[in-house]
Amino acid sequence: MTREPAIRRATTEDVEVCHDVMWRSVTDFGRRNGTPLEGTASDWWASGERLQRFLATHAAEWWVAEEPDAGTIIGYGRSIERGGLFELTEFFVLPKSQSRGIGKALIERVFPVGRGDIRSIIATTDVRGLSRYYAAGTVARFPMLTLTGTPADARPGDDLKARRLSADSEADLDAQREIERSILDFAREDSEIRWLLEDREGYLYVRDDMAVGFAFVGQHGVGPIAAVDPVDLPGILLHVEGRACELGIERLEFQLPAPNEVATRHLLGRGFRLDPWVNLLMSDRPFGRFDRVIGFGPPVFL
Repeated sequence: MTREPAIRRATTEDVEVCHDVMWRSVTDFGRRNGTPLEGTASDWWASGERLQRFLATHAAEWWVAEEPDAGTIIGYGRSIERGGLFELTEFFVLPKSQSRGIGKALIERVFPVGRGDIRSIIATTDVRGLSRYYAAGTVARFPMLTLTGTPADARPGDDLKARRLSADSEADLDAQREIERSILDFAREDSEIRWLLEDREGYLYVRDDMAVGFAFVGQHGVGPIAAVDPVDLPGILLHVEGRACELGIERLEFQLPAPNEVATRHLLGRGFRLDPWVNLLMSDRPFGRFDRVIGFGPPVFL
């Protein structure tokens, strides 16, 4: 008689194995979907280890499924919660182990119905996963687009001033949080902003001594980015692109909610291209003003 996979809480010892499950699952879907992804598991780990360890230590829920005899991890799910926003960040089962009830057991633990003021997922278009997300009470709201390109030297107009965001300045942190909360109905905690600033440059964009936007840019990714008024997005994006060029970043990726028409048209006009890979923003109810925000990249959470 075949024994059922064991479901248990994950530990920090599981972080690299879970990353391997994610890589194998995502690249398999990419091949099946006609959008193959580049890089080995080791390549992805080299660039993503810091993010994976952050998720491991800040997870609201993190569970793994493993074969009962060998103890091999064959699936996992993880979620993060901040400011009332409850996000499913990862949900993967190895292809050969699917259709065994593992996904249902995992998602019931990592993304339980009723938890969170807002429940959100940045989901792939894999129909097997989408069926689970609808069962968990979320609905596809709009596509999440990836625009990629080579950054060029660029400068915003003189009316918008870029000022480095300091982790030691409560005024800076408060300004960033206030903008984010006004746009997305939630704000990251200081600890997450400080984590971002360890690896990315953060900027506040100021006009007439008033912060009107923020952005984060670094070697391992861009975002989040937001503007109080979408009209300021082109200027913010020009500064981010110019800063990426100065940092020697050869490939720049932006994670754009499809309703953000100002940023999308601006980047397309700058020569950036739409990547064939498209995700979906799913949530249990409408929230936020996504015409003025760009998500964290890589797209595991907003």
